[in-house]
Amino acid sequence: MRYWLMKSEPGDCSIDDLGALPGQTVAWYGVRNYQARNFMRDQMRIGDGALFYHSNCAVPGIAGIARVSSTAYPDATQFERNGKYFDPKATQETPRWFNVDVQLVKKIKFIPLAELRRHPQLERMRALQRGNRLSITPLDPAEWKFILTHLVRD
Repeated sequence: MRYWLMKSEPGDCSIDDLGALPGQTVAWYGVRNYQARNFMRDQMRIGDGALFYHSNCAVPGIAGIARVSSTAYPDATQFERNGKYFDPKATQETPRWFNVDVQLVKKIKFIPLAELRRHPQLERMRALQRGNRLSITPLDPAEWKFILTHLVRD
């Protein structure tokens, strides 16, 4: 099993939005970074753990725990001609972009980015590195365990 930090803008899909969706599941659509796409396409597996992170907002941080609930499949938004995520080079036969489904495990008491930065056990966490803007980053199992054991409050 692997662990991930997955960023979503609350104005697009918040933890509360996820909780209100059928099956509390969302397709992780719109990723347009090759490295993040490759994580989904090549490494994510059903059952992997994910920290649902609110980004690009006044106070970014972890809002919930989720799990990967599907294998990768072509992101439908790449084919929507008038859509925000349209890619004219993508075809049904050779899609360029993929997504996985993510299902809510539980909403937690919000853990702000500033709180994550306070812990030396997380100093190597990829999402906390200067200049990192990836929407999906792998978590070391020790980071996952530390966050769930020491920072998560229901």
